[in-house]
Amino acid sequence: MAVVIRLKRMGTNKKMCHRIVVTDVRNPRDGRFIEEIGSYDARKNPPLISIKKDRAEYWMKVGAKPSETVKSLLKKAV
Repeated sequence: MAVVIRLKRMGTNKKMCHRIVVTDVRNPRDGRFIEEIGSYDARKNPPLISIKKDRAEYWMKVGAKPSETVKSLLKKAV
């Protein structure tokens, strides 16, 4: 089972926010997930990024690969 850390889209059409989730690569973008480890709201000024860093580190140690967007959010959250 290949595991990835990626964004899950939430909210309505013009008022969206994202959750950072750990999921199987075969699941759809907004489908099932293993664990929710954070959230990202780009509508705020500055954008609101909250990530459980210990859980993100754990999943990356186990072998989960973050998407490009999540990788940049992890760098900004530090």
